[in-house]
Amino acid sequence: MSKFLKLIKNNEGATAIEYGLIAALIAVAAIGAMQGIGNKLNSTFNNVSNSLN
Repeated sequence: MSKFLKLIKNNEGATAIEYGLIAALIAVAAIGAMQGIGNKLNSTFNNVSNSLN
């Protein structure tokens, strides 16, 4: 019974899962931001290319 109580009180596993979720959310936000910047950058290069032609 004491091992079970120690297992319940152990927070290391929960903390690792929380850090993993935070890292995943940051990655999703970064991917979204990079896609938006990529689209704007692509249109900018297209405008420059059209201006040079």
